[in-house]
Amino acid sequence: MSLAEAIAVARGDAPGDLLLANARVVNVFTAEIEAADVLLFAGRVAAIGAGYQARRTVDLRGRFLLPAFINGHTHIESSHLWVTEYARAVVPHGTAAVVTDLHEIANVAGLPAIEAAVRAAARTPLALYLMAPSCVPASPLETAGASFGPDEIRQALRLPRALGLGELMDFPGVISTDPDVLSRVEAAGGRLIDGHAPGLSGNALNAYLVAGPRSDHESIRLEEAREKLRRGMYVMIREGTTEKNLRELLPLVTDRTASRCLLVVDDRSPADLLEDGDIDGVVRRAVALGLDPIRAVQLVTINAAACFQLTGVGAIAPGYRADLIVADDLQPLNVAQVYVNGELVAENGAALFSTPAEIDPLLTRSVNMRPLTRDSFALPAAGPRYPVIEIVPGQIFTARRMEDARVEGGRIVPDIERDILKLAVVERHHASGRVGVGLVKGFGLKRGAIASSYAHDSHNIIVAGTNDDDMLEAVRRIESMQGGLTVIADGRNLADVPLPVLGLMSADPVEMVAAALAAANAAAASLGALLDDPFAALSFLALPVIPSLKLTDRGLVDVDRGALFDFGG
Repeated sequence: MSLAEAIAVARGDAPGDLLLANARVVNVFTAEIEAADVLLFAGRVAAIGAGYQARRTVDLRGRFLLPAFINGHTHIESSHLWVTEYARAVVPHGTAAVVTDLHEIANVAGLPAIEAAVRAAARTPLALYLMAPSCVPASPLETAGASFGPDEIRQALRLPRALGLGELMDFPGVISTDPDVLSRVEAAGGRLIDGHAPGLSGNALNAYLVAGPRSDHESIRLEEAREKLRRGMYVMIREGTTEKNLRELLPLVTDRTASRCLLVVDDRSPADLLEDGDIDGVVRRAVALGLDPIRAVQLVTINAAACFQLTGVGAIAPGYRADLIVADDLQPLNVAQVYVNGELVAENGAALFSTPAEIDPLLTRSVNMRPLTRDSFALPAAGPRYPVIEIVPGQIFTARRMEDARVEGGRIVPDIERDILKLAVVERHHASGRVGVGLVKGFGLKRGAIASSYAHDSHNIIVAGTNDDDMLEAVRRIESMQGGLTVIADGRNLADVPLPVLGLMSADPVEMVAAALAAANAAAASLGALLDDPFAALSFLALPVIPSLKLTDRGLVDVDRGALFDFGG
């Protein structure tokens, strides 16, 4: 195609490839709905209007035509699906593009894992916009499988569709001008920087913003988000599987502020993808909470494009990429068809494309552990009271409690009646033998143990249980699967979710992975688990950059202080 040919088609002097006739076009520039025909040519929108001709015509009969969605902040890995299967799961829901830093797989296998994911995405209709991971590992208080320093950042930024630096999670390091953190910022070379600033305000927020972050997805309180908006950040309103901030933050979106707001998912489980959809599910929920439907569409199309300085996407206009959704209705939103680059790629919730996984065998051998014994989970009693991590349902931050510990033989043991269980994180990348042990409240297990190799961000093996024997068996089961989720009780395996790709993902279809996860959650519930998705909650208990108390292979982390917990204090 030449530019002259495209202009001739737009003038009406030559036929286009496809005419989508009698559409109700959602115009995200003016927040109105236009009755018009939309002409496509060479993967782009050539014209909007009437009287155009094309080699093929589809009569939409008054159905809505809107821009395909851009998920401005998500971690593909949280779906537990390898990239090709992830694309098959989300594109039918209208997601044509994602912005992601792939830091989960980078924490396990570094730049080669990211390169493999980018190659896989290129074989699908899904546009993967890469933000180079800025914090691998996320903190010096944990052990990752790889390190992503300035050199790796510069290499990642040379990959196709690389935009800038991914979420800058080590905000204490930024504020304290840690040389290692600042060297990663400088490696971005002035390109976009995605933010991650939970709870920051005042001088600390000012100091963080000087380093360059211009977006944030971690606000959980309205005033927190409003301050970030005032200081020039794009505010991403997050509604994922574990992180649910939409109801609290939606009042932030007004006529004056809407252009600086986005809707994102951050993390989305395979069950949620099947049952509720991807970003389309967030749009439906926002509209149900009172947001105007067209404004909701703006927050996941043109706003996301503006935030990440993407040109030619996020709207229906001449010259824009023909990434389109045909919807029967906007309230509630129903995605009937999805076009990417002018080609029909999904219809009635099903992908019309298939892409072989082609996974490098090196990505399926990532669990490398030193043998453990039940004594590996011993927790010596240092005093009558002990810090306990308390799960906050619907959030990824935790509360902290000081509790009277139950002690037997000089060791702290679970107190099942008070829902105080043992928690352990086992280093699984370098066979160091390191095991961090602590206590957790909020799971509700009455017997057995649950374990996972999906544990943000370093993805060591994390296990919570009522006794050391079942915890040991659970960790061994994860090792034998080379990654995944498991439920163990009385030494017996009740359910597994194999995740052999880097211990995080599966090459199986979303339906199979979701069914296995549902069975694992049901098995955990049979042991007394109180949470709808205990594995999602478990996965964040090792993330030492989200307040307030977390556990890594190196020990209990006081996130507020950015240090290991001071038992002497």
